[in-house]
Amino acid sequence: MCLIALAWRPGHALPLLVAANRDEFHARPTATMAEWSDAPGVIAGRDLQAGGTWLGIGPGGRFAALTNIRDPQAQQGSRSRGELPLRFLQTTLGPEVFLEKLQSKADEYSSFNLLIGDRQALWHFNSQSGQATALAPGIHGVSNAGLNTPWPKLERAKAALAATLPAPDEQALFALLADAKKPEDAALPATGVGMELERLLGSVFIASPTYGTRASTLLFEYGDGRRRIIERSFGAEGRPIGEMRFER
Repeated sequence: MCLIALAWRPGHALPLLVAANRDEFHARPTATMAEWSDAPGVIAGRDLQAGGTWLGIGPGGRFAALTNIRDPQAQQGSRSRGELPLRFLQTTLGPEVFLEKLQSKADEYSSFNLLIGDRQALWHFNSQSGQATALAPGIHGVSNAGLNTPWPKLERAKAALAATLPAPDEQALFALLADAKKPEDAALPATGVGMELERLLGSVFIASPTYGTRASTLLFEYGDGRRRIIERSFGAEGRPIGEMRFER
């Protein structure tokens, strides 16, 4: 998962609204979002290579999502980051306690951002800084750097999400996630991967023959406990594959 924009509004009729894109190599085997028979109550996509997930919901109003941190110089971890969202969705620990236990083991994973929450709180953890933060109410976003790092595509996504809040609807939110506009070169971050790749990765929606946006996901968490999650899947060059919907 490489871009997440969300509105966190405790006490509101729609306390959590998430719009997220997962970017990955098209050759990496993936199962689309589904209810997991081996993890009761979990609805998530599945990485068929390592077995974990990038975004999902679980019992008790649990939500978890993951992005990698783009840093070619960082040490590679021995364990799959995708196991972290799944572990939170299956545990009974609150998000703060879960992250306290994770902090001492974060170096076992390649660099990551982890967003986890339940109906009471929403937390962010950055493995490079080691900091766990309870999110204040408002609009937040994370891509492949820190929380709310002002990359052009993340700023565009957050602004577009804010514009939908008076009456959020699927069409506008999926349009947000389909934004393929690329910034000027001078506005792109310098993450050490070279300008050609920075350009490819600079848009909210990424399309190429080998790497790009594989899934766009919307999550609506309502104050009465109802949840609606919609995922659209894409193939090479952004070709639409299908759509899955779940309501609880």
